[in-house]
Amino acid sequence: MSDTVADRYLETLQSVLQQIRSTQAAAIESAADICADAIAAGGLVHVFGSGHSRMIVEEIWPRYGSFPGFHPIVELSLTAHHQVTGANGQRQAMFIERMPGLAAQIARNFHFGEHDALIAVSSGGTSVVTVELAELLHERMPVIAITAVEHSALSEPQAPSGRRLMDCADVVLDTCTPVGDAAISMPGLVGPVGPTTTVAGAALANAVKTRVAELLVDRGCAPHMLASPLMIGAETSAREFQAAYDEHGRRVSSLYQFPR
Repeated sequence: MSDTVADRYLETLQSVLQQIRSTQAAAIESAADICADAIAAGGLVHVFGSGHSRMIVEEIWPRYGSFPGFHPIVELSLTAHHQVTGANGQRQAMFIERMPGLAAQIARNFHFGEHDALIAVSSGGTSVVTVELAELLHERMPVIAITAVEHSALSEPQAPSGRRLMDCADVVLDTCTPVGDAAISMPGLVGPVGPTTTVAGAALANAVKTRVAELLVDRGCAPHMLASPLMIGAETSAREFQAAYDEHGRRVSSLYQFPR
């Protein structure tokens, strides 16, 4: 390959994905087991992340190649980046995600089930709201973390407990990404360009998801799939979409059945 910065970036991504493949197999298997147990038992795998980690939440469900059993928890005040400045701007979002106690307020909106699990996503590993949600829900369910371990280990914890996300999880999926996320340094820039954690996080999430699907099939409970009509035909695709959304609705309805 020619030595352009674009080539260097793509080579870095290839290296990251190879590291994931060579070091994360056991963690992927453990995470898939937890998710398959939850879904097969009629529970939910809740998925939470603030900031750009929201992209990994949406990567898991709903989109083509996905299936019900996952429950994305997305707080728009923490994840809406399109305005950047002004009302609903990035300064406010970054301030809010550092607020102790917010996770408890989010959790109070749901009645979590006995078979549930959590996937918490924080590339930096120190987002207060994500760490506190993992701490809180770890008392009730298994917790899976998707995080950049090397970067997180070098970062100062922000949560009052002094813990990072990887300290609150039963299974840690390491994105194997460079410290600082961005990968390409060059003259004329004060810092590197080209973030890596989104690609790595999505790869880990989908590796887990594909293994969960296989485990569910092995257990005789193949999930309804969101699949393109180009792959399975328009009629089957439409039927599967409706069945998947109906099942998701049934599963999440239990979240709002609070004890009286």
